[in-house]
Amino acid sequence: MSRLSILFASSEMAPWVKTGGLGDVSAALPAALHRAKHDIRVLIPAYPALIKAFPKASLLVELPALASALPPARLLGAESAGLPLILLDCPELFDRPGNPYLDARGQDWADNGIRFGLLSRVAALLGQPMSPLGWQPDVVHVNDWQSALAPAFLHYTRGAASVVTVHNVSFPGCFERDLLAGLGLPPQAWRFDMVEYHDQLSFLKAGLQLATLISTVSPTYAREIQDEEFGYGLASLLRHRAGQLRGIVNGVDNTLWNPATDPALATPYAANRLAAKRDNKRALQKEMGLNVTLERPLFGIISRLTRQKGLDLVLTLGEGITHLPAQVAILGSGDKTMEAGFRKLAGRFAGQIAVKLGFDEDLAHRIEAGADCFLMPSRFEPCGLNQLYSLRYGTPPIVRATGGLADTVVDVSESSLADKTANGFVFDEATPHALWLAMERATHCWNNRKLWQRIQQNGMRRDFSWEHVAYDYVALYRDAIAARQ
Repeated sequence: MSRLSILFASSEMAPWVKTGGLGDVSAALPAALHRAKHDIRVLIPAYPALIKAFPKASLLVELPALASALPPARLLGAESAGLPLILLDCPELFDRPGNPYLDARGQDWADNGIRFGLLSRVAALLGQPMSPLGWQPDVVHVNDWQSALAPAFLHYTRGAASVVTVHNVSFPGCFERDLLAGLGLPPQAWRFDMVEYHDQLSFLKAGLQLATLISTVSPTYAREIQDEEFGYGLASLLRHRAGQLRGIVNGVDNTLWNPATDPALATPYAANRLAAKRDNKRALQKEMGLNVTLERPLFGIISRLTRQKGLDLVLTLGEGITHLPAQVAILGSGDKTMEAGFRKLAGRFAGQIAVKLGFDEDLAHRIEAGADCFLMPSRFEPCGLNQLYSLRYGTPPIVRATGGLADTVVDVSESSLADKTANGFVFDEATPHALWLAMERATHCWNNRKLWQRIQQNGMRRDFSWEHVAYDYVALYRDAIAARQ
C-alpha cells in the first residue's frame, strides 16, 4: 500500500512531557507508524524538557505572528530514534516549568487559549499546500482540545484532511469569544454548528464539528460519549457525527512492557515460566512493607486517587479486603481526602495494606509483575493502559464494564474459558458490593492454581502491540483522505 504523509500534533509526548495517556500515545503511535515506513512528523511545543533533550535541534523556519494574539515563533527539527520531531519554539508561551497546562498553584495558565491556539494554527499551516516546510501531509492528526482547533483552520483554508482523537471528552478547552479574531478565525466561524459552544470558543467542539473524521480510544467509549452521561455536553454533536466516529483501542509498547526483559523486576518471567512471577510477588511485598506470603492474593492499584477511577469503592471496602483474606499494594496520588483515607487504612492494617503516594515508574512495573490481580473499578475510562499492562504481565485485571476496560478484559465464565478468551473479571455497577463480588470471584479462581494459570496465559497471549493499532489508524487516515477529496 502507498506511503502516507502524516502530521501528528500533540501537547504531550513521553518521556519528556506527560500528564496521562496522551503522552504515551503520542510517543508510541507515531513511532509505530514510522516503523511501518510512513512519513510521519510530530509537532509538539518546545517545552524546557524538549529543549534540554535536543540541544542541537536545527532551525527549520521562522514564523511571523500568524494572527493578532499570536507571537512570532520558530520551528526546530529534531529526531527521536529516527522519528522526525517539529518543535514549536516560542519561549514566551512554552518556556515554563512543570505541568504543561497548570501554574504552580494548580490553576490553568491564563493564556492557555493563545498557547494552544498557536499549536493548532501551526498544525493547520503545515497542512496547507504552501506549507513553510515545503512539505504538506496527506492528513493532520490532532489530539484532545489542545490541538483540536486545527481542523477549523483547515476547514476555512481548504487544507489537508484531518482526524481528531478524543482521549477524554470531559475537557472541552473553552475560552472567551474575543479569542476568535485574535487567533485568526473568520467571523462566520462563530456559529453553533462551527466553533461556538454556549457563547464560548471551544477548541474540542470545533474539532469534533469540523474534522474530517473523529476517533476515540476504544469502541465502547465511542458509544458512551454519545450518551448524555458521558458526553459532557457534546453528546448530541457526537451522535450527529456518529458515522464519522470510530473507536480504536490504544496499544502497549512491548519493548517497555515485557516481563521477560523488564529491568525493573526482581526476576524475569514469561507465559511459559509463570513460577518465576512468585519471586516478584515476594520482592514487592518486602518493598512495600507487606507480610511476605504466597498464601493470599495480592491486589495491585496504580492510579490517580479520584472518584472517576472508582478508588472510593476500594476505600469503602477497606478492612473487608483483608478478610478475603487478601493484601493490597497502592501507588498513586490525587484527592487529598482519599489520600488520607488510604494512609489511615495502611496504618491500621500494616502488613496487609500498603500505600505509596506519588508516582514511581519502576515501582509501577514491579506492582504489575508482583501483584496477583489488578484493580481498575473506574466509573469511566476512555481506554485505560494499566489493564493492558496487567494482561501483558499475567496479572488478571478486575474492572468495571466501561470504555476500553470493557473492550479489552473478558470476564471469566464457562464460555470464555472454553474459547480461551477469559483474561479477567468484569462487573457492571459502580458500587462497593459489585466490586466486592468481583474480588471474591477472583480470589476463588486464584485458589485454583491450574485455572488461574489458564487465565494468566490467555491475557499474556493477546496482541495489544502498537503495530496492530497503527494498522487501524492507517485505515482511518486513508478514509479521511478519501472523504476530504
